[in-house]
Amino acid sequence: MEDEKNNSSNNSSICNLEMNKADKAVWLMKCPLVVAKSWQSHSSDPNPVAKVVLSVDPLLAPGDPDSVQFTMELAGSDNPNMPKNYALNTFKDFVPMCIFSETNQGKVSLEGKVEHKFDMKPHNDNFEEYGKICRERTNRSMIKNRQIQVIDNDRGAHMRPMPGMIGLVSSNPKDNKRKPVPVKPQEIKRTRRDRGELEDIMFKLFERQPNWTLKQLVQETDQPAQFLKEILNELCVYNKRGANQGTYELKPEYKKSAEDAAD
Repeated sequence: MEDEKNNSSNNSSICNLEMNKADKAVWLMKCPLVVAKSWQSHSSDPNPVAKVVLSVDPLLAPGDPDSVQFTMELAGSDNPNMPKNYALNTFKDFVPMCIFSETNQGKVSLEGKVEHKFDMKPHNDNFEEYGKICRERTNRSMIKNRQIQVIDNDRGAHMRPMPGMIGLVSSNPKDNKRKPVPVKPQEIKRTRRDRGELEDIMFKLFERQPNWTLKQLVQETDQPAQFLKEILNELCVYNKRGANQGTYELKPEYKKSAEDAAD
């Protein structure tokens, strides 16, 4: 049912398409942002905002792309630094396009077919002025508006930041004190024992109990964990599962030698 409704609505919109201006030639132009904003500010002004000048060089062949040139001159602007003269680069090869419009009542009209497509850019002698405008716009965008609001609330409950506000300052001086940054404890440097001496200590520890974790062995032997791991990999088996998961125990051959030494 929904598909039928959509199809019927699409068909009705196609039937209501106004086609009186289908053969009208339309020019499509890409203009700089500063020019577009200037024209939008003068949208209610009945006077022309710019004029297009078509220059033809009679010395060149009619088919030469340089024989016809388009330029644009702005009528006026609120910004004195904005360039007044622009070059219109013409695109010869582009996808065929049409311009449509739609009113608030949903009426769709075909306004015309795109005949020329232009790329608007300042003349070479106006690059310095245009570059100055671009730098000013970049500098304005980098400025951050910071505001500080004092809130009379000793507990600091229900504090919500206002739009554009970076921080909050409470009226209670106790709330404005910075919390001390926790100091990370320094790692204890342990000195390595002689390898043979450390192996004897390890055998005695495993005589006391059969299973040890790495953390327990580091505390018992006071040795670096990495150095201890090297010896454990030679002497022990690491239990990855079962009741003794996460612990080390002596390999069977070392268990037998330890029992023989005890006897």
